[in-house]
Amino acid sequence: MKKVLIYAGTTEGRMLAEQLAAEHIPCHVCVATAYGQLVMPKMDGVEVTTGRLDIAQMRQLASEMTAENENVFAAVVDSTHPFATEVSGNIRKSLEGLDIPYFRLLRGCSEAKAEESGAKITYFEDNESCAKALQEIEGNILLTTGSKELGVYSGMEGLKERLYVRVLPGLESIEICEKQGIHAKHIIAMQGPFSIDLNEAILRQFSISCLVTKESGKSGGYLEKLQAAGRTGARAFVIRAPKEEGQTFEEVVDALYEQYGKTHALHAEDTVLHQPEIALVGLGMSERTLTQEGAKVVAEADIVFGAKRMIADVPGEKETYPYYLAKDIIPVIRKKEKEGKHAIKAAVLFSGDTGFYSGCTKMQKELEKNGFTKVRIYPGICSISYLAAAVGETWQDAKLLSIHGRKEETWPAEILDAVNYHAKTYLLVSTVEDVQKIGKLLQEAEISCEIVCGRDFGGASEIRTIVPAEAQEITKEGLYTCLIRNDSPKKRELSQSISDDAFIRGKVPMTKEEIRHVSLGKLHLTEDAVFYDIGSGTGSIAVAAAQLSPNIQVYAMERKAAALELMQQNIEKFHLKNVAVVAGEAPDSMQQLPAPTHAFVGGSGGNLKQILEVVWQKNPLARVAINAISLETIAEVTAFLQEHREDVESEVIQMQVSRGKQAGAYHLMQAENPVMIFTLRKLA
Repeated sequence: MKKVLIYAGTTEGRMLAEQLAAEHIPCHVCVATAYGQLVMPKMDGVEVTTGRLDIAQMRQLASEMTAENENVFAAVVDSTHPFATEVSGNIRKSLEGLDIPYFRLLRGCSEAKAEESGAKITYFEDNESCAKALQEIEGNILLTTGSKELGVYSGMEGLKERLYVRVLPGLESIEICEKQGIHAKHIIAMQGPFSIDLNEAILRQFSISCLVTKESGKSGGYLEKLQAAGRTGARAFVIRAPKEEGQTFEEVVDALYEQYGKTHALHAEDTVLHQPEIALVGLGMSERTLTQEGAKVVAEADIVFGAKRMIADVPGEKETYPYYLAKDIIPVIRKKEKEGKHAIKAAVLFSGDTGFYSGCTKMQKELEKNGFTKVRIYPGICSISYLAAAVGETWQDAKLLSIHGRKEETWPAEILDAVNYHAKTYLLVSTVEDVQKIGKLLQEAEISCEIVCGRDFGGASEIRTIVPAEAQEITKEGLYTCLIRNDSPKKRELSQSISDDAFIRGKVPMTKEEIRHVSLGKLHLTEDAVFYDIGSGTGSIAVAAAQLSPNIQVYAMERKAAALELMQQNIEKFHLKNVAVVAGEAPDSMQQLPAPTHAFVGGSGGNLKQILEVVWQKNPLARVAINAISLETIAEVTAFLQEHREDVESEVIQMQVSRGKQAGAYHLMQAENPVMIFTLRKLA
């Protein structure tokens, strides 16, 4: 399908691209600056390029041909700024002799409405005559004509010190202001649209006597500026728009639709300027804790979405839908768009706060992905904030977690880590059963703490403080939020080195402390790692890795019964919930496990080659460390590396640790066995 080439420099250019994209008409949009690209939303079928083009470059672009020797573009639309007359002239010259329809998209502007604004307006044909007139008046000046013409005003005697310049927040605009000697305090770098109230606030803030603006039309915020000037009594100096011929937004859309065989055109009045306004609202705990701003938005909405319990108490005769997923909400809004004669206002309700473990972020992304541009988020009060206030605690210095809606196997390790190392841990939970499970978890871990349980803050709220052993007495159903206080939290050891004496040993061989430390360091473990400890023995490597982060999932593999028993005892001693014991011989015991990101081989039972093959079959990017003490194991590793010298990168170090031992009046160094530490990575 042929594309539409749009030279965009105004709101109308972006609006046109949005409307055509919604109808699956491909576009190539040219913008002059990086900021122009930044404010252009990402849309399917819309390619955006940045940079100022001369006539030759424009012609080269417009002359692009398809493989069938047809022109790539079905039409060219010039939607550059009304005052960019030179650019418009260049676009027309670049199309001379090319059989491509050209449209000049005009900005709507009504002088009658301008005169009704209440502002005292003086019109000028150009910037130079306006600048001279400004020399004749007193007071501060708000210049909203853009950065390109700034030199005309800053170069006039007696004006620079009185100028307050409002420009786009792009580096190019700000650099121009600085080069023209405008003081930083006089630069207002903001992106519109600007409401009447905001314009008025700026005029009053800087004691503006005269507003200077271009006759830039409705979407350029022209009338809002004049109305603000009318309110404050500021004079308005207006640079008239150049007279030119062209088409309205509606006329351009109609013509393009006709070219593409579309049966109807939904114009700007119905689709772009009045796109659905979608509010994503944090409800708090219930309608009782909804903010005034949120309540106003819901009251003004035509349709309201949310879980059944959220929309049950929506006041007024609202059209409500028990939906909270984008795939269900978007079709309803689309249907209402086609049925309605005005812009649809929709509100989507989320429990708690929109920025705290909320589905709001995903919803926002899905809406924007589907072309909705008027989406705004209204935060709510989360239950953690409510509980903290109720018990007189702060929460900026606490650990915040949520297990709401999560599988049970994913959160015990996180909770134990949080409570062990933080004086305060706040938890969002789902049911009373979760509270009971948390109490049992903390009791088994022998952590001295108390749990403040808050229930149903949106209704008949109840707060109760218990110790973990009393959690089973909590039986009332409802939504719970908990604060776990630990008056004696541990200090996290940054080295994460556990002494050998801390482990239950027995007669099972164990990787010694220094070797553990270096081996794990060579693996470069990361958050959310999936770690295989193969030939785990007493589990010292597995324990040390699991203690690095509750988000690391460790699979400790061992075939010997005595070692399995010791390993389980050590895991229980350190109260670890992120270590899974896997009984059996590797690599067979690895087959059903998730793909590893890292693996440590402390014992392979002669299956080293097969183990490495399975590890890299599951994840070719997995990093592997191997400890070798016996000559046979060293030979096995070196033989593997020789066989795979083209596709496996390796590093090898040898460590030998000697420990001081007292012998009578003397201290002698007793050597441990030397250990070869191999670190392997498969090449792409």
